Amino acid sequence: VQLQASGGGLVQAGGSLRLTCAASERIFRSHITGWFRQAPGKEREFVGLINLSDSTRYTDAVQGRFIISRDNARNTVYLQMNSLKPEDTAVYYCAASPYHGAMRRSQYEYWGQGTQVTVSS
Repeated sequence: VQLQASGGGLVQAGGSLRLTCAASERIFRSHITGWFRQAPGKEREFVGLINLSDSTRYTDAVQGRFIISRDNARNTVYLQMNSLKPEDTAVYYCAASPYHGAMRRSQYEYWGQGTQVTVSS
């Protein structure tokens, strides 16, 4: 398995959840990691990314609430989600791209299997 996302679950609005994306060492050290989400009936959308330099970028909807970080010792990327809202409910995917700052799905080569996040009101 190249990428594996985990950590989803059910949480009340205002709560927090941390997602984990475990990658193979080869991918982790040569690719940036992005997070995407797909709500029922909607297209998969960009959430945020972390570059190899550890710089990050987020979509406006999650800016200030979500934080992406890397653990180089574990080849793992985290998505810390705080102040969750019902509209954050979706299947969350991590993905890997060789392109710095990539925000389009087509720029990502590898995808994890997705993990469900449900935020109740």
